[in-house]
Amino acid sequence: MPSVKMNALWLQSVPVPESGQVDYFDTDPNGPGLGLRVGKTGRTTWFVMFRVKNDRTRFRKTLSKYPGMSLSEARIEARAVVAAADRGINPAKEKQIERKAPTFGELASEYLVKHAVQKKSRSEDERIIKKDLLPKWKRIKAQEIKRRDVIRLLDSIVDRGAPIQANRTLALVRKIFNWGVSRDIVEANPCIQVKAPGKEKQRDRVLSNDEIRAIWEAFTGLDPLVAATFKLRLITAQRGGEVQSMSWQDLDLGQGWWTIPSEFTKNELSHRVPLSEMAMKVIMEIKALANERIEKAVQGGRGGRAKKVANAQKTLKKMEEGWLFPSPTFKCSYINNVQKAAANLKDLSGVSDFILHDMRRTAASLMTGMGISRLVVGKILNHVEPGVTKVYDRHSYDLEKRDALDKWAVKLEQILAGEKAEVVPFSLKSKA
Repeated sequence: MPSVKMNALWLQSVPVPESGQVDYFDTDPNGPGLGLRVGKTGRTTWFVMFRVKNDRTRFRKTLSKYPGMSLSEARIEARAVVAAADRGINPAKEKQIERKAPTFGELASEYLVKHAVQKKSRSEDERIIKKDLLPKWKRIKAQEIKRRDVIRLLDSIVDRGAPIQANRTLALVRKIFNWGVSRDIVEANPCIQVKAPGKEKQRDRVLSNDEIRAIWEAFTGLDPLVAATFKLRLITAQRGGEVQSMSWQDLDLGQGWWTIPSEFTKNELSHRVPLSEMAMKVIMEIKALANERIEKAVQGGRGGRAKKVANAQKTLKKMEEGWLFPSPTFKCSYINNVQKAAANLKDLSGVSDFILHDMRRTAASLMTGMGISRLVVGKILNHVEPGVTKVYDRHSYDLEKRDALDKWAVKLEQILAGEKAEVVPFSLKSKA
């Protein structure tokens, strides 16, 4: 290992070994521990040798290739490495740690598996990750993503005309990094002090009677099971995810009740929903359709190819588990993504500026317009009451909820028939 006082002239004529490689060390004090490795192919690489404070072991750290890194730059880098080592920091091991650090793709994957798996919004989280996050950051070390990278990503989403989606993306990135910090996977969250770029506006869209009829008629152009979920959303005024995750064991068809388990409600509180005759009719149609699809699945699997048989078995298993709306993709037990159907519904109905949640808002608004109190409508929607009232008021409001939803079903049928809705007297008859 020869030593030489390196300079530009020497570097231009550095000897190339006939075989193997030779390490040359710089004797200039401005480059402590600096060396140049020269291979038989003429490839030259800067490195630095150093000892860490209170450790007699000699470490080696590769810097960069020559002439990509000049002699003066290499000496500056060598001094920085040695200075860090004198403070007890081992740059060589720091590099190893950095090399093993997870990429954002790995962090996002772990987030979905270990944290978001129980979230009601898991499918939406996965969609955003695949559409907007992985194409930009999949192979980038998660700890290298900075605030400016987050801002650039959000700006690109806003530029394509989706400012509210940019808000949702920011919220998800913040959750992923917060989870990473809590698990000691990353040290910091780059979303700190990043503001949502889109101005949120509370939606107040209520469908007209003509629009309700147009949407209901358009249901005939959709898959029957998906159409049934949409019908029940309008009839019961419940959330889409709650309807789609409905199971037979949650239904008391004899008494006309649907109990939504706490794991499927937004506020994580179990919720009892009275079923009107209109809702019961839709559910019985689903039951007949389910039996028909079971038979088709069995017939389709007999004597068919292995994949066809396997799919039929999966369909049967999901139906045997009791799901009213089994997923056709087999990625989930029940239908959890209806965005494509929603887009088709909008086209088929011709109703502009329409989203599925408008049906829940419309049902609630028309019920209050019929004279039903906001308190009862809030109970139907399973909204959490603020203040101390919720602690002391243990009345279930089952009678009021049933009467209100029966009244709403009558009005909805009148709307669909094109009749003028009449005021239905409020009474407290119940099957409770």
